Amino acid sequence: MTTHILMIFLAAVLTENIALTYLLGMCPFVALARSLKVATGMGFAVIFVVTLTALINWPIYHLILVPLNSELIYYIVFIIVIAASVQLVEMIMEKFFPALQAAFGIFLPLITVNCTVLAVSLFMVLREYSYLETIIFAIGAAVGWVLAIVLVAAIYEKLDLVGDIPKGLQGPGIIMVIAGIIALAFLGFAGMVRV
Repeated sequence: MTTHILMIFLAAVLTENIALTYLLGMCPFVALARSLKVATGMGFAVIFVVTLTALINWPIYHLILVPLNSELIYYIVFIIVIAASVQLVEMIMEKFFPALQAAFGIFLPLITVNCTVLAVSLFMVLREYSYLETIIFAIGAAVGWVLAIVLVAAIYEKLDLVGDIPKGLQGPGIIMVIAGIIALAFLGFAGMVRV
């Protein structure tokens, strides 16, 4: 059981990285990967929201929707839970971290429609994870997304210092190139961890 849980976590972080393998959550990824500080802050917000929504969505789905034969509305229910969780994060950040909230700008409310958050809850249903597996997968997927955006932001900042980025690749172009190279590196783990 322990090795199975560890494999779910490692697969979510490395081989099935939600950003680099499935290309989910790329809008905030591309927009916020220009600053390591902002990327890290957004990463913590995503970890919190993804984990919280998975913790809430699993019991709602399995203990309420399935017994009532209402599985068809799980998309709507999951989105409502995600929106409420993002509002909670926004209120916490406004109270305790106003500078970080200002740095996010429009992207903090956009976590509501960040497909990474919804995808974790959908994978939970499609893969028929238990509650423990769902928690581990949610944490792993969020950590994988954060790892990817932080790596891209760190490399982007180093490249920005050099200043020799061709005009056509500046901004989102170079971020996607960096993400592609990191995705290739993560593919090296594909044979090692599979769930």
